Amino acid sequence: MTERLTAPWMEREDLAALVAALGHGNARYVGGAVRDSLLGQPVKDIDMATLLTPEDVMQRLWDAGIRHVPTGIEHGTVTAVLPGGPVEITTLRHDVATDGRRATVAFATDWREDAARRDFTINALYADPASGEIFDWFGGLDDLAARRVRFIGDPRQRIREDHLRILRYFRFQARFGTMPADQEAEGACAELASTLKGLSRERVGMETMNLLGLPDPAPTVARMAQLGVLAVILPEARPEPLAALVSVEQAQGIAPDAIRRLAALLPPQVSLAEQVASRFRLSGAQKKRLAVAAGRDKALGEPRALAYRLGIEGALDRFLIAGADTAALRDWDIPAFPLKGGQIVARGVGAGPEVARLLRRVEDRWIAEGFPDEARVSALLDAELAGQSS
Repeated sequence: MTERLTAPWMEREDLAALVAALGHGNARYVGGAVRDSLLGQPVKDIDMATLLTPEDVMQRLWDAGIRHVPTGIEHGTVTAVLPGGPVEITTLRHDVATDGRRATVAFATDWREDAARRDFTINALYADPASGEIFDWFGGLDDLAARRVRFIGDPRQRIREDHLRILRYFRFQARFGTMPADQEAEGACAELASTLKGLSRERVGMETMNLLGLPDPAPTVARMAQLGVLAVILPEARPEPLAALVSVEQAQGIAPDAIRRLAALLPPQVSLAEQVASRFRLSGAQKKRLAVAAGRDKALGEPRALAYRLGIEGALDRFLIAGADTAALRDWDIPAFPLKGGQIVARGVGAGPEVARLLRRVEDRWIAEGFPDEARVSALLDAELAGQSS
């Protein structure tokens, strides 16, 4: 019996116009949109494979009045900009040469040949836009049903073509797989783990953060440690605290967060956190947040007091990694300190360091008392001024 794909997104009018522009039989949906629809999961991105050359694709889109961008023309990819979201259209390809970091490709006209160069069987499923018929040459449907992540062909050859596939394997295993994992895939990843050293740090960092942002990456990260893969990309990491953090997040209804999980993997050392952030090419804001979380060796104190000093995000990170309750921070906005230096000067204190000292002292008392109203802040200032004059 022929398996067919049915999904609400396939009924989009803009997609129908795109398919018509490309011509009957010239294009098929492929990859994540097919896979996720079969699993009943939300579809984020829609990709198409086509028999047409990039130049032919662009001409047909131009003739149909469909806006498009040559986003990866050297690799055969043209992006159609549709009202319902962009669609990447890539000409069928086969690899001419690979070095583990990049591939030289040539355009092809054989659907199976295009599928054979993909990484995992569950990513090599194609669907006809008109009939929904699914084309599966490598057992992807069976693997999807079994929640099994398996390389197409020889795993070692697939990894030698693109070393990043090691990390992609573990990300897909964390998202779609069940245990026990495919032994041949794990063996190849362990054997070739050292090849990850030849990749750019940015690519490794991005793939690692994508893994850590999944609902529960802890079992997979622990397996990466056992296989010697984690030590190659993040030798400072210890997987046990990650499992504890995920458990706390789930118990408290906190959404997954890759930066917080990375912080949990690392020892509480600010300088080390900054080094890892630089290594992974994280943004300035991410680096700062990772460093704040690394300062968790200090006493936590009261949640809202810490949030006032560090921000809600920083306090959440420290409390969650410590396994502490964060209920006090939910639906709470950090208040503004209702006292300005000019108000102190108006009370007869000369402008200068003394004003800043009084501000700090009143603010500390205001925080300790749980952020009382302006009247209480005025009373606290009175008390400080009285103490100063006595």
